[in-house]
Amino acid sequence: MSKKVLIVTGDAVEALEIFYPYYRCLEEGFDVTIASPSVKKLQTVSHDFIEGMETYVEKPAYGIDSQVAFDNVNPSQYDGLIIPGGRAPEYIRLEESLPKIVRHFFEENKPVGAICHAAQVLTIVPDLMKGREYTAYIACKPDVTACGATYINETLHTHQNLVSGHAWPDLPGFMREFINLLK
Repeated sequence: MSKKVLIVTGDAVEALEIFYPYYRCLEEGFDVTIASPSVKKLQTVSHDFIEGMETYVEKPAYGIDSQVAFDNVNPSQYDGLIIPGGRAPEYIRLEESLPKIVRHFFEENKPVGAICHAAQVLTIVPDLMKGREYTAYIACKPDVTACGATYINETLHTHQNLVSGHAWPDLPGFMREFINLLK
């Protein structure tokens, strides 16, 4: 029976951080569902760095369809969860039905992959983050530590059921570790 992976995101998700995991999971033969606040074509973005700037720039990227709204997700139907970064985490964490989804994967010790700004989503279950170790984009370090977790200053880190990555350049290792946990 094929493993089922849920990806939770929204508009302004970092393009590489959704497309790479989505296609990599399909390549493994997993059944992948993209969930968002509402079913729609999501607008992804590309974040990159320009010499001389102290932060990244954002450009529109590709569209990708979501298949289910957060309100209609039954997390018990899935074996693993991926939370991409970009700007989507800052607003999807406000969705009332998202905490129960995220909580399920941690309480059931199912694999969770969180990359880049996904740390902002993990703030919605602070009781489950306390004492954990994970990495994220450096600007999210305050989000990690505010939950009582330890920020790991590495580009990739696995602690218990949580695989975390710094940013899109870390996707190969991030997906390798997530898939290892899922199998």
